[in-house]
Amino acid sequence: MRAPLKPRNIRAPRGNTLSARSWMTEAPLRMLMNNLDADVAENPAELVVYGGIGRAARDWNCYDRIVETLKVLTEEETLLVQSGKPVGVFPTHSDAPRVLIANSNLVPHWATWEHFHELDRKGLAMFGQMTAGSWIYIGSQGIVQGTYETFAELGRRHFGGNLKGKWILTAGLGGMGGAQPLAATMASASLLAVECRQSRIAKRLETGYIDAEARTLDDALAMIETSKSQGKPISVALLGNIVDVLHTMLERGIKPDALTDQTSAHDPVNGYLPQGWSIEQWDERRVADPAGTAAAASRSMAKHVECLLRFKRMGLPVFDYGNNIRQVAFDAGVARAFDIPGFVPEFIRPLFCRGVGPFRWVALSGDPEDIYKTDAKVKELIPDDPHLHQWLDMARSRIQFQGLPARICWVGLGQRHRLGLAFNDMVKSGNCSAIIVAPNSTAALTPAVEAACASGVPIIDFDRGVTTTCPVTFIHPIGGYAYGADAAEFLAAHLKSGAKVVALRILPGVDVLDRA
Repeated sequence: MRAPLKPRNIRAPRGNTLSARSWMTEAPLRMLMNNLDADVAENPAELVVYGGIGRAARDWNCYDRIVETLKVLTEEETLLVQSGKPVGVFPTHSDAPRVLIANSNLVPHWATWEHFHELDRKGLAMFGQMTAGSWIYIGSQGIVQGTYETFAELGRRHFGGNLKGKWILTAGLGGMGGAQPLAATMASASLLAVECRQSRIAKRLETGYIDAEARTLDDALAMIETSKSQGKPISVALLGNIVDVLHTMLERGIKPDALTDQTSAHDPVNGYLPQGWSIEQWDERRVADPAGTAAAASRSMAKHVECLLRFKRMGLPVFDYGNNIRQVAFDAGVARAFDIPGFVPEFIRPLFCRGVGPFRWVALSGDPEDIYKTDAKVKELIPDDPHLHQWLDMARSRIQFQGLPARICWVGLGQRHRLGLAFNDMVKSGNCSAIIVAPNSTAALTPAVEAACASGVPIIDFDRGVTTTCPVTFIHPIGGYAYGADAAEFLAAHLKSGAKVVALRILPGVDVLDRA
């Protein structure tokens, strides 16, 4: 996709003055613009927010049309956005969503990267990741606590309760991977992150997400050893290719305490630098020869995973962080790629089983004090969770806001809606400057699910925000792709031949936009 002729400086409005007709449309407008703030997005000139090609809109024309529409949308209309393109405005009602978004949805048989990239090149689709195309990305903080919880559980599971004196080797300092260094030191571990783009290292240094940059692997190891002797964890960035670093460490017998990876391996064309290639070669060839680039990246990922497996056979904790690298390596011939466990079943599932999960909010006012007030409200409403309180204290002191001030924390079953209602009261009472957006509070669907459940109809739910005690089958795929494939495989495995399935469309009449 071509960047605009003149670079754009996108920044969400602050304060109480509306650009749209109401806060119901001002909120998505500011969140969209915040996604493309230079302090937030990886490559705002190409509308890329994070994750290689995770975009906020399909192209600049679509972005402009979305902004124009949000500014005039009434409280009885709903804007439909299909893979980053505004495709229609429907008359609805005041309780309906003001914006409905669907990204990267393909019929399972055609849900392949090859087919998707063909549609993307033709301008017919867009990869939205999880929070880029849904306009709720809040910078690397959005993944910091999940990574922090993962590392904390790693310490409990493998190192007698904590990670003091331990160090983790990883790769990737993009929009998601950039959270790893800060999360590690907050969990008392040191961390070495290998990154191929100097600009990403510079951004993490600037925002305080990483402590130092090393010129060589030996320099990085020396920094980590010094930190261990001083009893103070450090995060270190190293410019390079992770496959080269892993080979060197294996040859020299250097062992980290744990290993993972957060490169954008889910996208072999745009997200993973093939071994032996320069950044300049990669940027040129991923446009000129995407198939060849993907093949080269896949071969490198296979070597990457083979190295991780060698460390695992030494007895070291090694885990995948949801970027699809195991599947790519498996397809490239690494038969035991899935011997490496995923982070969710290994470390996060116990939290999910207790109903604990992420809850984020953004102060549209742009005033950091609004976030600090909500931090205090969380502590007031959940007084008996010292782990949560410690997180909030560390987040305030160590996490710099990117774009609009925001916060994320993991809270338990039944707590998210309490916090959302309390935030509403704070805004009504004038205790906050402007509306607070809590995009993960999708529990509004809970009454509908419970009503259907009471009727005796089996319920299959894909929404993480629904909380109910009635018998519901929850499917929670991790990552911004493959929802269609997951659904099809689940139904095929669990329904009898000839069973009927009702697919609920977004709105009556939306079929006229299928080819828009």
